[in-house]
Amino acid sequence: MASLRLDLTGHLCPIPVHETRRAMGLCSDDDVLEVISDDPESLHDIPALCERKGYHCQVHGESEGIFTFIVSKLKTCVDS
Repeated sequence: MASLRLDLTGHLCPIPVHETRRAMGLCSDDDVLEVISDDPESLHDIPALCERKGYHCQVHGESEGIFTFIVSKLKTCVDS
């Protein structure tokens, strides 16, 4: 599904949102970024970043305190 993966487990705010912003700046328009974080603040911060930047963000799942986000620059993100 994701063409790029950013594992930010072990990093606390503001690192997950900062690194997500940096990675999305390097992505092309058709890239899909999978962001993995164990920081509970990322549940608010990453979607808020995406809303500000106009990115599509989907909280793809949570398991044992690990959160997965699918982020793209496109208005819609297709699950496959």
